[in-house]
Amino acid sequence: MNAEAVSIRPARREDVAAIVAMLADDHLGRARERVEDPLPSAYYDAFARIARDPNLTLVVAESEGRVVGCLQLAILPGLSSQGGSRGLLEDVRVATECRSRGIGEQLVQWAVTEAKARGCNLVELLTHQTRVDAQRFYKRLGFTASHVGMTVRF
Repeated sequence: MNAEAVSIRPARREDVAAIVAMLADDHLGRARERVEDPLPSAYYDAFARIARDPNLTLVVAESEGRVVGCLQLAILPGLSSQGGSRGLLEDVRVATECRSRGIGEQLVQWAVTEAKARGCNLVELLTHQTRVDAQRFYKRLGFTASHVGMTVRF
């Protein structure tokens, strides 16, 4: 498979609607996201908080002037592992009509490279147990199932 040529760049406020649409485009996202016009202000408030935090990076993949993917990288400083930081991948998405073109792989490779450059000694992610296609994708990229995740919702 030849990877589609995309540019990966920091997300901008005007990208928020495209990002939310991708977050809502699966069985879990449909239930928790609100894709409306205009978008609820909570999304823009969250974007502003992310943009202010030096340990958070939200990027998009762009092809021919259109946002076709996104990913958030969180750098988590810690005391464990001899004070090593870890990279946490969140909200990795590719627009439905653009999947299987190598865009997700480019996003994840970008994030791993960025995490290494920022001093992380590992990169981890969470994916819902029902997202079996995503689990296959991450395993193909070298990730291994290593933790049991737990959640409390408020």
